[in-house]
Amino acid sequence: MAPLHSFTRCPTHPVPPPRQHAGGMVLALVLALAATTAAVLTATPAAAQNVVLMVNGEPVTNMDIDQMIKYGARLEQKSYSRQDAINQIIDDKVKIKEGKKYGIDLTFSNVEELYGDWASQRSLTAEQANQRLEAIGLRPETLKNRLKALQVWGNLVRGRYKEELNVSDRDVIEAMGPDGGAMQIEGYEYKLQQVVLLVPRGSGEAYYATRRKEAENYRNRVQSCDEANALFRSTPNATIGEVQTKTSSDFPSAVASLRRILDTTPIGHLTAPDVTRQGISMFVICSRTPTRIDTPKKRELRNKLLTDKYNRISTRYLRELRNAAMIEKR
Repeated sequence: MAPLHSFTRCPTHPVPPPRQHAGGMVLALVLALAATTAAVLTATPAAAQNVVLMVNGEPVTNMDIDQMIKYGARLEQKSYSRQDAINQIIDDKVKIKEGKKYGIDLTFSNVEELYGDWASQRSLTAEQANQRLEAIGLRPETLKNRLKALQVWGNLVRGRYKEELNVSDRDVIEAMGPDGGAMQIEGYEYKLQQVVLLVPRGSGEAYYATRRKEAENYRNRVQSCDEANALFRSTPNATIGEVQTKTSSDFPSAVASLRRILDTTPIGHLTAPDVTRQGISMFVICSRTPTRIDTPKKRELRNKLLTDKYNRISTRYLRELRNAAMIEKR
């Protein structure tokens, strides 16, 4: 076939190239273009999806690592090195695999529920969370995998090491030492229900004042929890919650005023109304029983000892799994 520049047209005697040659040339050009396009389309994803290591037969790609680095920076405010990201991915994979071994596995709907809870804690819907994450270059699946690993691992450690995670009073006493102060104090156990007179969002002060006046009228009427339930379950734009059990130690010094209100409100009566985001809130006191309760200091120390035990066991367990894992670098 003659080179492309040899096919020129004479002004008076145009000479077109042979038909079969033109067809062959066009076909060759089309095939070459298709091959080039395919190469361009596949080059970038292939690079991103390059498998850099295998963890118990599961691949870890460059994209996975890049996403974990972004996760650390965006959601945990941590600066992950590439190796930090790899270690976190390995940890998550061995945790999930170990959970499956003991029958602890989350379904798709379980993971979506965790993700929805994460979003709602930030006043977002799941769809809004997707958009926020994608805007910062983070795939929602990256966060979902992390949430899954955390949930599976927590359930696994607490289930397998339930006895070791027990913190006894003796443990707390030894940790406090001889000068640690009183372990228990006199207090009350309360059984109460929350009542809310609903106020639509955006309502003015006048509407709140009207609802507060209604609340005061209800306080004069209600003499028992049974009366409160009968009244507020049939009253429009009002709710009454289930019975809650609280103790004096649930109300630290920062909310001591609320504890005084619960201690002085007559049994069966409603507390003074308070403004909340939902509307006008009150509590009906169903019972108040004297009891001995842990001091706030004792409860704080018990929680710390429990956290320390969990972290030690978790670290040891994970180290064993990492040592036994099949990790192959590519």
